[in-house]
Amino acid sequence: MVHVLSSRILLRPADPDRSRAFYGEQLGLAVFREFGTGPERGVVYFLGGGFLELSGRATAPVPPDPAVRLWLQVADAAAAHEELRAKGVEIVRPPVREPWGLVEMWIADPDGTPIVLVEVPADHPMRYRPGI
Repeated sequence: MVHVLSSRILLRPADPDRSRAFYGEQLGLAVFREFGTGPERGVVYFLGGGFLELSGRATAPVPPDPAVRLWLQVADAAAAHEELRAKGVEIVRPPVREPWGLVEMWIADPDGTPIVLVEVPADHPMRYRPGI
């Protein structure tokens, strides 16, 4: 079995400055570390229990893979909706309680990568921890 010590999602944006502004300023993700210099420098953001790295530059705009999504859990999807809308983030779909019980809101990054902001309601089975 492979013992994974850390992991991260790696994105190569078409426009690194635009993507850094989106993830750092509009979404407000905290920076874990930065490396390199110049416009294509790398930035690694905290994503709760994981990381998101923006580094390099796509050689040409690449349409996002429809099978890939960023899934970000938030405490309050309605509050996130209001905050992001006020910051000018395009909301693809406002928060909706799904049949499986999660509240999901959809946005996309500047390159079109789909991002699902998810609230786990207090009564959802994902919150159940036997013996705790």
